[in-house]
Amino acid sequence: MNIHTRQEFDAIVVGSGMSGGMAAKELCEKGLKTLVLDRGVAFEHGTSFVTEHKAAFELPRHGRVPLQEQKDDYRIQSDVYLFDEATKHLFVKDSEQPYIQEKPYAWIRANQVGGRSLMWARQTYRWSEMDFEANLRDGHGADWPIRYSDIEPWYDYVESFVGVSGQVEGLPQLPDGKFLEPMEMTAVEKHAKRSINASFPDRLMTIGRCAVLTEELNGRAPCHYCGECERGCSTRSFFSAVSVSLPAAAATGNMTLQANSIVHSIIYDAENDRARGVRVIDSLTQEMTEYYAKVIFMCASTLGTTQIMLNSKNSRFPDGIANSSGVLGHYLSDHHMGIDAKGFSDDFNDRYYVGSRPNGIYIPRFRNLNSATHRSDYVRGFAYQGSTWRLGPTRGGAQAGIGAALKDSLREPGPWEMQLWGFGETLPRYENHCRLSADETDQWGIPQLIVSADWGENEFAMRKDMAESAQEMMDSCGFRDIEVTDNLEFNRPGLAIHEMGTARMGRDPRTSVLNAFNQAHDVPNLFVTDGACMTSTAVQNPSITYMALTARAVDYAVKALHSGDI
Repeated sequence: MNIHTRQEFDAIVVGSGMSGGMAAKELCEKGLKTLVLDRGVAFEHGTSFVTEHKAAFELPRHGRVPLQEQKDDYRIQSDVYLFDEATKHLFVKDSEQPYIQEKPYAWIRANQVGGRSLMWARQTYRWSEMDFEANLRDGHGADWPIRYSDIEPWYDYVESFVGVSGQVEGLPQLPDGKFLEPMEMTAVEKHAKRSINASFPDRLMTIGRCAVLTEELNGRAPCHYCGECERGCSTRSFFSAVSVSLPAAAATGNMTLQANSIVHSIIYDAENDRARGVRVIDSLTQEMTEYYAKVIFMCASTLGTTQIMLNSKNSRFPDGIANSSGVLGHYLSDHHMGIDAKGFSDDFNDRYYVGSRPNGIYIPRFRNLNSATHRSDYVRGFAYQGSTWRLGPTRGGAQAGIGAALKDSLREPGPWEMQLWGFGETLPRYENHCRLSADETDQWGIPQLIVSADWGENEFAMRKDMAESAQEMMDSCGFRDIEVTDNLEFNRPGLAIHEMGTARMGRDPRTSVLNAFNQAHDVPNLFVTDGACMTSTAVQNPSITYMALTARAVDYAVKALHSGDI
């Protein structure tokens, strides 16, 4: 393989998704000439939204992906709820980018610039002081080197740029943010909110906090409720790196964005004890190029970043760059889910809704907050997301009847259905890890990643309470035909798509990879700000925290560059 060298940049960002897009914006706006690398195909706002607003009949297979194609090419990706004919081009083909599952683990990966910021569910919840103190308080995992007060101003900063709609609630376990107008609940959700709170005063239902605009923001239009967010959002109402943060970076004139760029490894300069640059394989030509920079931000996703760092070996770091602690690749975590509850209401038949709201409801954590909510069978807690809708004509497939009478009955909306989906915190465990294969490589000659992770006793004890709590809340609402299931098949690690850990932050360089500013303890000009940096999982969706940590780390890194500290 021929190796070429190119010009030096001030900064290199590996990955262009949620954290990579934010890193690019912040670095470029601070005046640094920045190279942004993504292994996916080129993708641009608007022109790349090839299935936006297409009706089912306009798609060759009316939205379906043949089962054989799912089995052959998308065996893992097809388990994601939003995978269909209109979105499959956003996902990698598992057949072309294999990895090894020592234990079942769903690695969900994007196939384009912008990464999974084009596919996320947009739920944006701040972590609380309780979350940053949890490891120290109960002894599971290393103590976070930061507290809520350290990141609070960066939450403010990022939310003001992203645009988050939500309702102020004043909960210590779920801090309020810089919110746009909240979306409105349906009639049944308002009923459920009142019923649950009347029966359980410590439980609160609120509208989801969502990175979809309800008001104009910086030239971006409010959402028009078309309900096809994952196909692309021409109005930029849905926050994604492609539509918002990367254009902001490009507007500075300081960004060079390069797709089809497989980062092989990080180049280490032993003489200066610094990361010198990165080796990149062009996925189209197979040629390798070395790019150099003063500072490097790893934002390639938890497992992607860790695979690159593990593959960056040299005489000082034989087990991967910045890995003197030996914990790189360990403490892999994800939220556990699959506790689903549903029920039906025959009330409110005179009420309906307009459009397709791109958001649901949220019931924040209510366990192990204080002595009154303490559980002796597990630590930490869980939350629920959910939604309501009225059943449509497709209900006829499971409904008794025949002929004109059945058809006539299906012309009217069916009953209201409500569903709750539980999300639980996972304890950091050393044995949950990823590592490089000694034998198997991918098509670019890079060692395949071996992933080995599972749930522990604490998660299973929590799930029992998650199911029981969902049942009693649905009962309190007076719903009929309530079903609560623990779907183990869809509770495999990885399917929450909230993978975290593997290059965790910490106070002690002997037990962590990064310091309080996401800076590698061992390599001062190397920063990791995607999910790999996380020291625990909390229960909230993590993307807004990644972005806040990224903005904070860039601010620190640029000041350190100017002062000569890195």
